[in-house]
Amino acid sequence: MSSVEQVVLVDEDGREIGTAPKASVHGAATALHLAFSCHVFNEAGDVLVTRRALGKSTWPGVWTNSFCGHPAPAESVPDAVHRRAEHELGMTIDRLELVLPLFRYRAVDASGIVEHEICPVYTARAVSEPTPNPDEAIEYRWVDPGELGASLRATPWAFSPWLVLQADQLPVFGGAPQRVAS
Repeated sequence: MSSVEQVVLVDEDGREIGTAPKASVHGAATALHLAFSCHVFNEAGDVLVTRRALGKSTWPGVWTNSFCGHPAPAESVPDAVHRRAEHELGMTIDRLELVLPLFRYRAVDASGIVEHEICPVYTARAVSEPTPNPDEAIEYRWVDPGELGASLRATPWAFSPWLVLQADQLPVFGGAPQRVAS
C-alpha cells in the first residue's frame, strides 16, 4: 500500500473517474474530488469548532467545522469520517448522520490554493473529548450552534468558506434547510 495519501477524483455528476495524490489536487487548478465535513455535537447540544493548524496548506489558522477530510480509494465515506475523527481529534464519535448529501463548493484561499469538492456533510455525537493532533488543529471550542450561526453571518471572513456555506443550509445554525429535487 502506498504511503502517499490518495483522493478520489470525480466528474461533475459525482462519479469516480480516478485517483490522485492529495498533494497534487490542492493547488491553483484543483481537480474536483470527493471529501466530507463533520459537525460534532456533545450531549449538551454544543457543537465542536476547531482552528486549523498553521501548517495546513489551505486556510491555515482559520476556525472551521469539527473536522473534514477525504475518503481513500475504496473506503466508504462513513468509515473515512470515523478514521479522521480519530486522526485529527483523537476522539470517538457515534450517531453519524448524513445531513447534506449533495453539498459541493469551490473556494480560493488568500494564497491562491483552490478547494473544489463534492463534500457530503455529516453530524455526529462525541463519545470522548477531543485531543487534537497539532498537525491538524491548534485550538477547539464547544459552542452554542445558534451563536455560531450568528457569528458566521456577522463575520464570514473569520471562518472557513465551507463552514459558512454549510451553516447557511443547516437549520441548527439558523440556515434554511437544503431542498433536494425529487
